Amino acid sequence: MRRVVITGMGAISPLGNDCASTWRGIEENRCGIGPITHFDCSDFKTKLAAEVKDFHPEAYLDKRASRFNDRFVQFARVASMQAMEQSQLHLSDEEKHRFGVLLASGIGGIETIETSEKRLMERGNSRVSPYFIPMALINLAAGQVAIDHQAQGYCSSVVTACAAGTNAIGEAFHKIRDGYQDVMLAGGTEASITPLAVAGFQSMRALHTGSDKNRASIPFDKERSGFVMGEGAAMLVLEEYEHAKARKAPILAEIVGYGMSCDAYHITAPRKDGYGAIMAMKNALADAECSPDQVDYVNAHGTSTPLNDSSETIALKGVFDHPVYVSSTKGNTGHMLGAAGAIEAMLCVEALQHQLIPATISYKVPDPACDLNLVCNENKAADLTYVMSNSLGFGGHNASIILKKMED
Repeated sequence: MRRVVITGMGAISPLGNDCASTWRGIEENRCGIGPITHFDCSDFKTKLAAEVKDFHPEAYLDKRASRFNDRFVQFARVASMQAMEQSQLHLSDEEKHRFGVLLASGIGGIETIETSEKRLMERGNSRVSPYFIPMALINLAAGQVAIDHQAQGYCSSVVTACAAGTNAIGEAFHKIRDGYQDVMLAGGTEASITPLAVAGFQSMRALHTGSDKNRASIPFDKERSGFVMGEGAAMLVLEEYEHAKARKAPILAEIVGYGMSCDAYHITAPRKDGYGAIMAMKNALADAECSPDQVDYVNAHGTSTPLNDSSETIALKGVFDHPVYVSSTKGNTGHMLGAAGAIEAMLCVEALQHQLIPATISYKVPDPACDLNLVCNENKAADLTYVMSNSLGFGGHNASIILKKMED
């Protein structure tokens, strides 16, 4: 089996519009949550979200692309351009057939769907834009990214709710490791801070409804009461090690394991015994030929919902006998849904690069049901070699990846 490394990353997040500024927000323990500005939420119970700020797609895309791409596609295209720029990747025409894209989203172009439905109701069917379908479809993000970079190999989309970003990176890793592709652009994107999406999650009682941003997304805290919706994208360039080495590419980290499972239990609630998450983590460890005691840090799914955090605690304790360091970065970024696993994978790479564990910020009240070795409120310097990132989604989808500090 071939080794797979990460040679480029790009990010659009509530903390900043590239990887450097996003990681700087982590180093500063900054919270990217604030009052919703994308729409008038005065009659909503939910008042807070983790919005992307000062995003200007025209800095990367022409006016036509800025106008006729949904926001979630814009995020994906810009993050991909950043990742490709860092990777310094230039492929010949022959190599492009071994270059693929695997891009995740949980909801896709919901903003386009909402505005197009409004136009239909107000102005009639003839006024619905011919760009409505291409702007709304989830797979068009992958298609647009492939066009941008002439990736003529495997091109697909992953739609596994909040596990999607991790599934996309993991599946792309296997495509390269098992010899089907040499290079993959993989990650996730989401832009669903819209009236309909917020109303839907609010009706499920999944969202936090308070007004204090510093007590809104509080993973593993006893007073947690729901997640805060985030948006953005993260994209990684995954490359076969010898291919990257031959062109003297900047190698950021190695991806060594991927595991997944399904709870087969409930459409939204996780299994209380954490069995599905346990199996995803164990599958990732087996895939990496790595023992649990070699893992130094786990970036948990940690959504700040009562059910997720307690069941994920049980799962982590079911896999790790040693007090592995655990944190959730959703206090910084909110829950970016289909992009969550991608941004968290990017943060794990940065953690390996900087030998620094991101803290679970805004943590105050310990919960006996979440008695993990949590890194809270202040980042922790540590010797990191193997790190794991977990993502768990509606539908019982569980995914884990293992990243390793790069060693020749």
